[in-house]
Amino acid sequence: MARPVQYNTKVKMVEIPEGYSGEGFYATNFDKAIGLARKNSIWPLPFATSCCGIEFMATMAATYDLARFGAERMAFTPRQCDLLMVMGTISKKMGPVVRQVYLQMAEPRWVMAVGACASSGGIFDTYSVLQGIDQVIPVDVYVPGCPPRPEGIIDGFMKIQELVGNESLRRRNSDKYKELMESYGIR
Repeated sequence: MARPVQYNTKVKMVEIPEGYSGEGFYATNFDKAIGLARKNSIWPLPFATSCCGIEFMATMAATYDLARFGAERMAFTPRQCDLLMVMGTISKKMGPVVRQVYLQMAEPRWVMAVGACASSGGIFDTYSVLQGIDQVIPVDVYVPGCPPRPEGIIDGFMKIQELVGNESLRRRNSDKYKELMESYGIR
């Protein structure tokens, strides 16, 4: 006697973008199809300098497993990544290095500031520590905490996915985006 098939109802399936469907076809907006593909295949570049990097390692390990969100491939070369995750204290001498890494990434690129130090300098209100990486590169998502728990990093990653999935292909060509890049001295 065959057992009935039991489906796991707790697993969330990828949402289909809005569109038109019929028997044997499905049509949707090109922006939505590209957004769906991008948001589920993000390649992060971890730029870890201190304790937030250790929390990120825990996030990538088996217990939390960031790979199940579409970030399976960690790359340590900026040319192959589209998400820069800055974690930890960034000194003013390191600011130009972070900026150079950001500029070496291919478009479209996103940035996540993980932890209090990357977001605002944290407890290090000194002459040598950069008071937030948004002074040298634009930041898309800030993850609070000192250091943030893996759940916080996953939440920040999901916010990036939401941003990536909803971003128009034309956003990067808009005047507002060009103004933002020029305010950072990036052309």
